[in-house]
Amino acid sequence: MNNLGPLAQQAVVRADRERRNGHRTLLIWLTGLSGSGKSTLAQSMEQVLHHRGFLTYVLDGDTVRNGLCADLGFSYEDRTENIRRVGEVAKLMVDAGVIVLAAFISPLAKDRQRVREIMPEGSFFEVFCNSSLQVCEQRDVKGLYKKARAGTIAEFTGISSVYEAPTGPELVLSTGTASVEVCVEQLLHSVLPLLDHTATAVAG
Repeated sequence: MNNLGPLAQQAVVRADRERRNGHRTLLIWLTGLSGSGKSTLAQSMEQVLHHRGFLTYVLDGDTVRNGLCADLGFSYEDRTENIRRVGEVAKLMVDAGVIVLAAFISPLAKDRQRVREIMPEGSFFEVFCNSSLQVCEQRDVKGLYKKARAGTIAEFTGISSVYEAPTGPELVLSTGTASVEVCVEQLLHSVLPLLDHTATAVAG
């Protein structure tokens, strides 16, 4: 049996994983109304980063509510718990060396702030997908806004439930008027310097 000696006492930390991957890690949190383009932007951004050799993963409402948060509804309490769980999962994934793109309405500022606070300093990048309610309703391929206005969906964000827009996000994208390509380019330009692994390493 090999004697590992000191190696057995050395934990692998985030900085080690970042050096191995060749890039820093980051939680890119996309917030906005339903239909504002969050998931489309996250998926498009992931494709660009993936082709550039970055290790990435997209978390959105459809994926987590089919598993991790399948037991939750859409009350304020359940929405808060949904975002709390997503934040904790994202924190682990960032520590594992993954760039996480999280696309969630996350309507309450306090819930988004809580996620920011649990992340290591400099690891949370909030993006406000700014699209008017009118444009979001026009894009409503699932008919959710129509059902909400008819009263068949309760507590629907933007109609019968509040959305608290970010007051100090790292980036605001005009997803209601700009193309996906333009928004991806703006987001890429903003985050690439943060992913440079030659910058000062984050403590593990």
